[in-house]
Amino acid sequence: MIQIGNFNSLKVVKHVDFGVYLDGGEDGEILLPLRDMPRDCEIGDILNVFICFDSDDRLIATTQTPLAQVGQFACLEVVSLENVGAFLDWGLPKDLFLPFRERTRPVKVGQTVVVYIYIDNTDRICASMRLDKYVQAESEKQIVDFKENQAVELFIAARTDLGFKAIINGTHWGMLYNNEIFQPLEHGDRLSGFIKKIREDGKIDLSLQGAKNESPKDLGEKILALLKSEGGYLAINDKTPAEEIYQILGVSKKKYKIALGGLYKQRLISVHDDGIRLLKSIDS
Repeated sequence: MIQIGNFNSLKVVKHVDFGVYLDGGEDGEILLPLRDMPRDCEIGDILNVFICFDSDDRLIATTQTPLAQVGQFACLEVVSLENVGAFLDWGLPKDLFLPFRERTRPVKVGQTVVVYIYIDNTDRICASMRLDKYVQAESEKQIVDFKENQAVELFIAARTDLGFKAIINGTHWGMLYNNEIFQPLEHGDRLSGFIKKIREDGKIDLSLQGAKNESPKDLGEKILALLKSEGGYLAINDKTPAEEIYQILGVSKKKYKIALGGLYKQRLISVHDDGIRLLKSIDS
């Protein structure tokens, strides 16, 4: 059976002046227009094509690649508004329909929105801003499939006061916190990340950096070595922003403060308003 809104491998069965027809099985023959037809296309060839609808709502094939397929989340631009809803640019000649009932807030032309692409009950390809309908509900989450420090794929869906909400592997919500983000992020970004913590209430904390097994002692020695290489002074202390600490040492501010406290208790460093200094007694 044809998978509408996805790529399908279909056989060429007929040549016509305006393209070729492909074997759509129960859905009949499906036109691949001349503009999308590969050169030297012959009857019997198997083509990988995307199946959607033309302006007359007939099934049609294309070799063009949309910005997203059915079953995926995407960040798309609003290109027009109608009484029944909005239309989004998803990289194909016929724009993607966002029904009025599937909006969570007003939208305007030129704005980008995060949506899920689905098939409605009339087999029409549509978009929805109601992401919670398609990200597994809290009670249904099978978080046993996840473990801490597991590598996952993230889709940045929204910004909050705490940080960024991300969709994990297309199925679960997670949170990236502001104080642990050291690169620019925008909604719609796709990137790799890690499961940092799975909470008792089922919520998942995320990280863009995998957990490092560096002990406070190892990190302390790294700080001492850096101090010596910089003439006994570093312009970072316990008040330094987390982003700057990560850029210099590659660790979170929490880990840095633990290591710094250990060095201070051992009287190996002194902490000042402008940074930290190596004590002369070990500066040799």
